[in-house]
Amino acid sequence: MAIDRTRADMGRRGDGVLEDNVVQVYRCAKVMKGGRRFSFAALVVVGDRNGHVGLGYGKANEVPLAVEKGIAEAKKNLIDVSRDGQTIPHVVTGQCGASKVRMLPASDGTGVIAGKKLRPLFELAGIHNVLTKAYGSTSPKNLLKAGLDALKRLRSAEAISALRGVEVP
Repeated sequence: MAIDRTRADMGRRGDGVLEDNVVQVYRCAKVMKGGRRFSFAALVVVGDRNGHVGLGYGKANEVPLAVEKGIAEAKKNLIDVSRDGQTIPHVVTGQCGASKVRMLPASDGTGVIAGKKLRPLFELAGIHNVLTKAYGSTSPKNLLKAGLDALKRLRSAEAISALRGVEVP
């Protein structure tokens, strides 16, 4: 049961308004004496489309509450993404569990070449041109965590030159 939606949120980070996208809603059932009791979990991506993105997972007895908890957790986990124009600065691989995501920079006009679950992560991070390939498990939770891990590993040429003490040619 997947729900895809984007909505502007009143929370602010820097100059941009944070937007959220519910990637997946999970329904769990617990068998009780009187029958089944359902609870829900929501996987949410939050970003400002300008280099800040976060991932959250919220659980509750109702879908709207689970989504709100997921948004709150995603806001706590915001990261800064190093970008090179509208793409990423270099090839990078991220991993979480059995999921692996490889990202390659793409030229202008290519667009976001990614699966349905990874696409909101790039769009809300402000990356418009990227090629991706998922290896291993395609579970949405681990796939998004692997994508976030890869985005954390991105470094600009200036940052690497400062770390190494070498000038950029």
